[in-house]
Amino acid sequence: MATLRTLPSVHQLLEQSEARALLATHGRPLVRYAVQQILEEERGRGVVAEPGARWSAIEHVIQELRRPRLRPVVNATGVILHTNLGRAPVAAAAAQAAAAIASRYSTLEFDPRTGRRGRRHDLVSDLLRHLTGAEASAVVNNCAAAVLLMLTALAKGKEVIVARGELVEIGGGFRMPDVMRLSGARMVEVGTTNRTRAEDYAAAITPRTAAIMKVHASNFQVIGFTEGVELKALAEIARQHKVLLLHDLGSGSLLETAPYGLAEEPRIQDSIRSGADLVACSGDKLLGGPQAGLLLGRAALVDRAMKHPLARAVRVDKLTLAALIATLDLYLTQSLVGLPVWDMLGASAESIAARARAWHSRLTERGAVVEVVASESTVGGGSLPGERLATTALAIAPVRGGAADLLRRLREHEPPVIGRIVEERVLLDPRTVLPDEDDVVVDAVLAALA
Repeated sequence: MATLRTLPSVHQLLEQSEARALLATHGRPLVRYAVQQILEEERGRGVVAEPGARWSAIEHVIQELRRPRLRPVVNATGVILHTNLGRAPVAAAAAQAAAAIASRYSTLEFDPRTGRRGRRHDLVSDLLRHLTGAEASAVVNNCAAAVLLMLTALAKGKEVIVARGELVEIGGGFRMPDVMRLSGARMVEVGTTNRTRAEDYAAAITPRTAAIMKVHASNFQVIGFTEGVELKALAEIARQHKVLLLHDLGSGSLLETAPYGLAEEPRIQDSIRSGADLVACSGDKLLGGPQAGLLLGRAALVDRAMKHPLARAVRVDKLTLAALIATLDLYLTQSLVGLPVWDMLGASAESIAARARAWHSRLTERGAVVEVVASESTVGGGSLPGERLATTALAIAPVRGGAADLLRRLREHEPPVIGRIVEERVLLDPRTVLPDEDDVVVDAVLAALA
């Protein structure tokens, strides 16, 4: 066995022929780092590796460092707005708009008509005003930021009244009481978990009250013996007592959901018309755009929020604005075919079943044992909780190991295919698989079953 005295130096390894191709592809600093790491491991183990094994280990270190962490996956879970998978896939027009702006200078904060500095949120304000009826609008980096900004700018040091049943927790453990505390506002809870009445709000208003806040239950349901107060009634109470009405709308739809066979989800324009002074919602949920937080409502309040120092910390970037503008343009022209979220929500039962049967046919021709089954899709992403859409899925029973092992092998495909487990079978739902991903699904299943 070779001793550590025979261990080559970093310089010696970098001069070897095996290093030349790596240096040409990955650059000297990265290759040198990988060589140093592997030599240090050999010293730590007290074992000198064979040259071939050593170079394989060096290349593995390099590949692991260069492996893209953020990469495309195939969402076959049936969850349309899958938060862990990036929520809404944007329309092709939005992706192209972001790409066009990414590699060039732009009018982000420059008005070519006057030659003076502009405001980035003005780029999208006309579109949002037209589509929602709001006096003014602004865009920040997500809905939580929009809520934090409006509370900080409008209610710091004052009281904000919230129904006890609306003290939500969103993904990642962020809770409304925590956001309220961070903003500097004092939260006043009214009502009970399941029942809150108009008089509860009115009785809680004091000279220190800045606002009533309505939080849409976008990621949970309270059913049974319940009572709540509609936004219009809250607007009347707010006007009578000269306090603000703020609405954390969450999912932020511009379209009615009932025609898609779903429960009614309040639209942005409905909140504005009902009398909310300021509305906060997401851009990457039912709107189908990039991650963004929309702030809409009375012009004086939007302006006050955007002049607060916090607005600088949560401002949105040029790529998001480009994608958002392109997305809103689709609504403006009613060119919604090709907006993936609504394509998925509106996909017919026949078209989904046809895709599942096509996958089944191609796979069984290659000897795979799969089945077509009835199943359910969900909206996900903090939108329309409890709602289900009938779907047809491909069911795969593992031929070795368990369903979890089969699911892992599908994830190891490139690109990864993400499904779900139901009754010890892996289900792949065509509803959330993009039109050009059918071949990937078939190849991944065959590889996972091999």
